[in-house]
Amino acid sequence: MRKHQELRVWQQAMDLVEQIYLITAPFPDDERYGLTSQMRRAVVSVPSNISEGAARGSNKDFIRFLFIARGSLSEIETQLLIAQRLSYIQDVSTTIELIHQVSGLLGGLIRHLQSR
Repeated sequence: MRKHQELRVWQQAMDLVEQIYLITAPFPDDERYGLTSQMRRAVVSVPSNISEGAARGSNKDFIRFLFIARGSLSEIETQLLIAQRLSYIQDVSTTIELIHQVSGLLGGLIRHLQSR
């Protein structure tokens, strides 16, 4: 079993979780079961899929879960832009930068595992 907590990508994904929870905290109450919930579920799935994939027995399974995590990152980026368009948040650049960093790390890990 791989130690997912030692992976930089997992650590940065956890940072992203914290950031999204802070960003969504002031969203309107009527978004509690809408955009707020959707963003939080999507962001939690990123480190969750990394850790689940790391616990699998094969690189093939791990890669599959890493692709799922990358898909969730794309979902979060879109949801951030929606929240910005709805004026729930003003500047998403820092968070989008972190999303891109995590995505890049995922891509690197995927390439590394595919080459083995």
